[in-house]
Amino acid sequence: MRSNGSNVELSNIKHSLKKQQRQLFVRRLLANKMMVTGGAITIFLILFALLVPLLVPFDPYEMEVTDRLQGPGSEYILGTDNFGRDLLSRVAYGARATMGVGFAVAALSSIIGMIIGLFASYYRALDHLLMRICDGLMSVPAILLAIALMAALGPKTENVIIALSIVFSPYIARVIRSAALVVREETYIEAMRSQGASTARIIWLHILPNTISPLVVQATFVFAEAIIVEAALSFLGAGVPAPDPSWGNILYDGKIVIFEAWWMTVFPGIMIILCILGLNLLGDGLRDLIDPRINNVKKRS
Repeated sequence: MRSNGSNVELSNIKHSLKKQQRQLFVRRLLANKMMVTGGAITIFLILFALLVPLLVPFDPYEMEVTDRLQGPGSEYILGTDNFGRDLLSRVAYGARATMGVGFAVAALSSIIGMIIGLFASYYRALDHLLMRICDGLMSVPAILLAIALMAALGPKTENVIIALSIVFSPYIARVIRSAALVVREETYIEAMRSQGASTARIIWLHILPNTISPLVVQATFVFAEAIIVEAALSFLGAGVPAPDPSWGNILYDGKIVIFEAWWMTVFPGIMIILCILGLNLLGDGLRDLIDPRINNVKKRS
C-alpha cells in the first residue's frame, strides 16, 4: 500500500512539473514580442495564400482590355494591370507562387545543407572538400549565382527552386557543421564510439537532433532570402515564367507604367516587405527563444 501511495505521489509530482514547464514555455513564448509579431504576420500571409480561391473574385489570367490600368475602386479593389487583369487576384495567387517557392527552397536547402554539414563535421577528409565547395559558392553573390544557374536551367518554377536551393545550401551547411562539431566532441559521443556504435547511429540519432534548433532558425532566414531572390529573378525575367503570377512578375509589369499606374508596384512591394519582415522577426524570435543567452547579451549591451 505504501508503495502504491508513493507511486501515485511521484506521478502527481511529475505531472505538476510538466504542467509548470509548459506554463513557463508559454510565458516565455508570449513574452517574446518579435516572435509573436513575426509569427502573426507569417501565419496571416500563409492563410491568405492558401485561401486564395475564397478571397478573390476574378481569375488572375482573365483579361479585360477595356478595363486596363483602372485604379483601386469598388469593382477592382487593388485596380487592374496593363492587360486588364484584376491586381488583387494576381497578388493573391502571386503569394502562392512566391511563398511556395520560398518554402520549397528553405525545405530542400535545409535537407541538402544538413546532410553536407553533418558529414563534413564527422569526416575530416570530406570536411576540407565540402567546405571549399561551399566557400566557392558563397563567394559569389546570391543573385548573380542564381541568374547564372537559371541561364543554364531555363526559366521554369521548378528550376527556380533547384537553383535557389543550390545557392542557399552552403549557408545551411556551414551552420549545421558548426553546431555538429561541438556535439561531436561531447563525452557521450566518445563513449558511444568506444562502445562500438555505428557511424550512422551516432550521426542520425545523436548529432542530428542537437542541430535541429539552429537548422530551424537558419531555414527561416533562408525562406526570407529565397523570396527576395525569387522576386528579383522574376523581375529580371529569369524567374517564374509569365503569365503565371508572382510578386516579381507583377513588379516587372508595373515598372513600365510606374507613373501611370502606381498601384502595380506599390501593392506587390508591400506584400514582399510584409513577408520579409514577418519571417525575419520570426527567425530572430526563434533564435532568442532557443538560446536565451543571446537575449541576455542584448540586454546588457
